[in-house]
Amino acid sequence: MTAAPPPDLLAAFEAAKGFMPLDEGLALYAAAVEAGRLGLPLLEVGTYCGRSTLLLADAARRSGVTAVTVDHHRGSEEQQPGWDYHDPGTVDPELGVMDTLPAFRRTLHRAGLEEHVVALVGRSPQVAALWNTPLGLVFVDGGHTDEHAGADYEGWVPHLAPGGLLLIHDVFPEPEDEFTGQAPYRVYLRALASGAFEEVSATDSLRVLRRTRAADRGRG
Repeated sequence: MTAAPPPDLLAAFEAAKGFMPLDEGLALYAAAVEAGRLGLPLLEVGTYCGRSTLLLADAARRSGVTAVTVDHHRGSEEQQPGWDYHDPGTVDPELGVMDTLPAFRRTLHRAGLEEHVVALVGRSPQVAALWNTPLGLVFVDGGHTDEHAGADYEGWVPHLAPGGLLLIHDVFPEPEDEFTGQAPYRVYLRALASGAFEEVSATDSLRVLRRTRAADRGRG
């Protein structure tokens, strides 16, 4: 039976700033609950204001593990001023640059999930270079360029335990989605081509892959 979030968590998810639709959120939650059974941390790259982090945090709480979320909180490319996904409410009025960390902290606090999350503020490749703990789940939802999406894959997938889940968001195969989804799509194809993953599910733009036992022998 697929795990579903409680009503109060769903309400918090839908009230939080962010872009993930409900159906993808439900798929994320179910995958996180499943991955939590490995007894290892669940890691997200790309926090923004914490909408998806709420789901990982509650799944981590259920499993007695920790959710980890990594972001520099200055916004990705498409969230900068002049782009469709820019929210002026995320701009620091003193510095004039994006800072989503305060909104993220409010989101977690309101949901009562702060104690289940470790928030790492920094750039994904720098944090990944310091990381040495196996992970039960890696959720790639950061920058949408080949440079950033590729670096997230290269930095975090080596820490994903056999049987762990790799989730990739904003996977859009259509060429007209070059800016918002083609880089995540190429990461998705790269994971499948590595022979290290099998696809578990696809919900709109969210792909869930499982790292196979063969991957532990150096592939992927």
